[in-house]
Amino acid sequence: MLIDDTLFDELAERAKQSERLRMNFNLHESAESKAQRLFNALEPGTVLPIHRHRATAETFIILRGKLDVMFFNDQGEETERHRLDVSRGHYGIQIPKGQWHSLEVVEPAVIFEVKDGPYRPLDPCDAMP
Repeated sequence: MLIDDTLFDELAERAKQSERLRMNFNLHESAESKAQRLFNALEPGTVLPIHRHRATAETFIILRGKLDVMFFNDQGEETERHRLDVSRGHYGIQIPKGQWHSLEVVEPAVIFEVKDGPYRPLDPCDAMP
């Protein structure tokens, strides 16, 4: 499979049409795979609740666009904000296991996302209200 602009253009178009304003394209074989690898196209206005992954770290590498990744403490207060922007030389971020985080899309973006599998939906205690 070739990873190119055509793939990202199609994924971005699907994200624009999605109610959630984001769309992923999985590279892993199944939800049970030990490595969850995917492209995620994100549009401004997409809402990603503050959440954490207690069993795995997570890595984002930006391929297109700009977005902010925010870290939060246990009280929901923002403690760090990092702009991922290729034009500024800020290519990605490693989110430690258990770190509360979210993101805000500044301009339409495509990221490569990796975390340990298998995939498990978030437990309610791992998403802030």
